[in-house]
Amino acid sequence: MFVVVVVPVLLGFVFHGYLPPNWPWGNVAIFLFAYMTFVTALEVYWRKFLHALTHLGVLLWMFCLIHLIMPGVAFLLARLFFARDFFTQLGFLIGATVPVGVTSIIWTSVTGGNTALALATVTLDTMLIPFWFPLFLQLIIGENIPVDYLNLFRNLLFMVTLPSVLGMSLTSFCRESCQRFAHSSGGFTSKIALALVVFINAARVAPEMQWNLGLVRMFLALFLLVMSGYSLGYLGSLGVRERDRGTRIAMVYNVGMRNLSFALVLAISYLPPLAAVPLTLLMLYQQPLAALVNYLLAKNAVDRARSYSLRVL
Repeated sequence: MFVVVVVPVLLGFVFHGYLPPNWPWGNVAIFLFAYMTFVTALEVYWRKFLHALTHLGVLLWMFCLIHLIMPGVAFLLARLFFARDFFTQLGFLIGATVPVGVTSIIWTSVTGGNTALALATVTLDTMLIPFWFPLFLQLIIGENIPVDYLNLFRNLLFMVTLPSVLGMSLTSFCRESCQRFAHSSGGFTSKIALALVVFINAARVAPEMQWNLGLVRMFLALFLLVMSGYSLGYLGSLGVRERDRGTRIAMVYNVGMRNLSFALVLAISYLPPLAAVPLTLLMLYQQPLAALVNYLLAKNAVDRARSYSLRVL
């Protein structure tokens, strides 16, 4: 995931001048993202999704952390570092408010977390976004930026909700063949689609990048934002009844990771390019820091086991 996300960002910065300007790149990115969502949904079937919804208290608490507390943290950081830059503040807020990143499921799985809980969080959050995100955007920007909210709603349905429903429905009827496709050619082509989406949007943002001292300040602020998300997930897991390690890992990655390629598509399509700059740079942090968090969680688990063994002895 580090290669699939970070390399296209850097290539987009370098080769942005080679993209034909008259092509409908926004529509291409929307179509590619819909395909990625569909392939991801093939990993989930309705029975497993509905069973995971039985963790309703944990889900509601996570949604509170994700869509109430994290945007507050993003707003404070943006105001602290970029008090006079409205569009950068807007980029920070969108980066903290878009749905949970699909890669959080992968990280939860490989680190031994509660994958069913991670799947339910990502799927439910993704399916509901067409209904709450336009309202959120309108509340933030008001009349300052003209946005076609009806078109935004239709694109959100096409990009995330309909592909999710279609993928889960197909898997419920032909589970083995659908999941075999998702793990082989579907998974490979969806990674290519992700790389293309990131490249296209990074190339479209590149002309707005200002390589100066302010960029160093933005890198620092974005580092704090990403680490705040992972830390909030860990601290939030201490407040739930199910305090097992699997739930803790799922909460760390669900609260900490955002669907930044989705955020980029939205920002490029409906907002001034300056709002997409922090979203592009966030991609350079999210996956590498996810690996660091994995190391810290594993080290914490080893230290706890060692401490328990010493007490027993």
